[in-house]
Amino acid sequence: QVPLVESGGGLVQAGGSLRLSCAASGSTFSTNAMAWFRQAPGKQREFVALLTSGGSTDYADSVKGRFTISEGNAKNTVYLQMNSLKSEDTAVYYCAARTTRTLVAATSTQAYKTWGQGTQVTVSS
Repeated sequence: QVPLVESGGGLVQAGGSLRLSCAASGSTFSTNAMAWFRQAPGKQREFVALLTSGGSTDYADSVKGRFTISEGNAKNTVYLQMNSLKSEDTAVYYCAARTTRTLVAATSTQAYKTWGQGTQVTVSS
């Protein structure tokens, strides 16, 4: 288990930017994937962005071109740079990590056992 802590959420106007951070709060471990998910009220938790240990990235179509996931300065830390924010981006954003591979796709919530507590992002129109 890798304890994760998200930060950087808040209130921003449409068109603005936020940068979310996800960091391991304890000892770090080698991860094969770290990802961001989000959950809006009344909706299922959905995939947002993925960063693999090999450096490849993947994004949901809804955020592609606007969001960027990147590795932080410390091991097992990631950022989510969110630009051109829209009201539909409003959600609680969760960081997730896995240390071992599974047969489940890394874009699925089912692939992850370690989650942060979430950080609220609210985009006003």
